[in-house]
Amino acid sequence: MTDDDVRALHDHLAATGELPVERTASHYLGEAEAVVADALAPNASEDVVRRRVVQARDLLGEVEETGDDRADDHVDAARELCASILGGGD
Repeated sequence: MTDDDVRALHDHLAATGELPVERTASHYLGEAEAVVADALAPNASEDVVRRRVVQARDLLGEVEETGDDRADDHVDAARELCASILGGGD
């Protein structure tokens, strides 16, 4: 897990906020962005980062469709980053 991966995860989630996303998806994406922002705090321990990424992954699991192809691409990339950051476990 690197800070760059967590920052990239946050960037993908933040990018969805600039797009016309369906209301329910927007709620989950906003929550995921907030918990990942918490993981980027300078004093966040590796345990905190891992827990926040798990929370983001779970929130992304609630998103079925965003209503925007670009947002869907960001969601897919965010899901892949969560998997990569978490490795084999959570």
